[in-house]
Amino acid sequence: MAMRSKSVLSIEVPVIVYLAERSFTTAEIMRLVPGSIIEMAKQADKDLDLYISNRRVGTGTAVKVGENFGLRVTSMIEPVARLEAALDDAAVPPEAPAPTETASDSPAEAEAA
Repeated sequence: MAMRSKSVLSIEVPVIVYLAERSFTTAEIMRLVPGSIIEMAKQADKDLDLYISNRRVGTGTAVKVGENFGLRVTSMIEPVARLEAALDDAAVPPEAPAPTETASDSPAEAEAA
């Protein structure tokens, strides 16, 4: 049984950090250019959701690790539920929660100084 446990713990699974989602009209999508900023309904200081396979397992805050982004985990579900999420064979991205605010009619754009 111990050998089986070791092999289960070596399985690689997708880890997804969900930022936010919003809808655009086709016209808004056509206006996107390099340098455009897409404003999200989620506040910048709110925790991000952590998914294993397609199941939410925790939350955390964005951090910078050298030149990369990272996630400082602030909460996690129980270990048994995490293992179940990791072994879930439907390893597809999660369905995003519905935005809490209505998207504006035009995307915010960064302007070069």
